[in-house]
Amino acid sequence: MPDLVLCEISGAIATITLNQPDRRNPISEDATIEALLAAIDRVDRDASVRVAILTGAGSAFSTGGDLRQMAAPGGLGVGEPAETRRQYAHGIQRLPLAFEALEVPVIAAVNGPAIGAGCDLACMCDLRIAAESARFAESFVKVGLIPGDGGAWLLPRVVGFSKACEMALTGDLLDAQQALACGLVSQVVPDAELMPAAKALAERVATNPPHAVRATKRLLRSACGSRLDAVLDMSAAMQAVMHTTQDHRDALRKFAEKRRDRSM
Repeated sequence: MPDLVLCEISGAIATITLNQPDRRNPISEDATIEALLAAIDRVDRDASVRVAILTGAGSAFSTGGDLRQMAAPGGLGVGEPAETRRQYAHGIQRLPLAFEALEVPVIAAVNGPAIGAGCDLACMCDLRIAAESARFAESFVKVGLIPGDGGAWLLPRVVGFSKACEMALTGDLLDAQQALACGLVSQVVPDAELMPAAKALAERVATNPPHAVRATKRLLRSACGSRLDAVLDMSAAMQAVMHTTQDHRDALRKFAEKRRDRSM
């Protein structure tokens, strides 16, 4: 049986790939969730990794939940409500918490449909770029459900409250250009150029001092749910640490050398 999730590390860049292309990369099953959590943990523990890319194998990023599996005996939502609540808390809801805790930034390279929980998975990442064939839908309402994986928290922070309401209440499909227009993604590229573009963006991030990159991600994430005074206090504390790093001292030295070279 092939690995449900692949994790490859090359230099400072990790690439995590959902690896069930024949099923369009569902993420609702326990085994897939555990495999993805293991990949996130591996990336987080590897100090050499400065940025990660998340993508899907085949023609889909992720179509979210497998509805046939959910409806089968023992599937998610088939049992008593209390058991279903437990399954969510100990299952798919662990994913947004893991992405939130992950120190390195993650780029979603959306190579095809990102539907339901797949759309929310893209929103768990810090940056998103899309192939021209990418499609997005917060489609839970179409099957009589709500975003049970954290989408109600994630999506408004990415596209704003009004657009999130439109997406969640209609379940309508957005193409790549519509996703770009509402800020769901920051780039749209031809399909063949998606991974090169994702790696180029990852390299731009990875060239920066790693402690500053990780601290900046943590600050931006924390700022989403904090008051200004709390963010300022956190910024001052983190900056005090950044001033002491060798990365910062090296950057100051290089800056001084460039200025000196230009003046000669």
